[in-house]
Amino acid sequence: MLEAFLWGALGASALLAGALLAYMTTPSRRFIAVIMALGSGVLFGSVAFELVEDALEEASPAAVGLVALAGALTFTAGNWWLQRRGGGDRKSATGDQADGSPLAIVFGSVLDGVPESFVLGLTVLQGSVSVPLFAGIVLSNFPEGLSSSAGLRIAGWARRRVLLMWTAVVVASAVSAALGYVLLDPSLGYTGALVQAFAAGALLAMVADTLLPEAFEVEGVFTGSLVVVGFSLSLVLSAL
Repeated sequence: MLEAFLWGALGASALLAGALLAYMTTPSRRFIAVIMALGSGVLFGSVAFELVEDALEEASPAAVGLVALAGALTFTAGNWWLQRRGGGDRKSATGDQADGSPLAIVFGSVLDGVPESFVLGLTVLQGSVSVPLFAGIVLSNFPEGLSSSAGLRIAGWARRRVLLMWTAVVVASAVSAALGYVLLDPSLGYTGALVQAFAAGALLAMVADTLLPEAFEVEGVFTGSLVVVGFSLSLVLSAL
């Protein structure tokens, strides 16, 4: 469990790296969008080959599909609730966070990191951390920290306040990875497969709701190809 906790913290620390860079320089929106699109593709590959494939070994396709939908709806409900309370623009690089709720922005950032860290804990349980999944987490967290922190800087947030926020997210992500280690145990059989499917749905919803819209806003029609590049990269990393 400790190993999963540490891997979760390490993956989420890319948020802090992005935040520090945002306060030292002005990041290009195109750079952020490209990394988000690539990270989305890598995470799609991880869902397909780390979660859904394993879940189908123990449960029927219908059960896996329905529970994945439940996971997606759960994430979407949480995201909707936070948007209603001022956390909807938490990833904006243009300072839109100034009109939002600081607490909702923090909780929204925690919500974004939970599904991927939860799944990371499973891979540690299986013997070694998944390289594709870890790469996808870093590639999604770094631009998130960069974009969000750039916007928070414009909105008037002090660097210390932003770093404290991301530190809280890192701790929450580490705890989520430890919980994934405990709850996604394959020895649980059918029950474990359904938990994997639930996590897969939540992770897919997170990518679709929080990464792809930001990427498409800048890259437009090139976003799809960048996502497929990320997906192909996931396949290459799986072979290592």
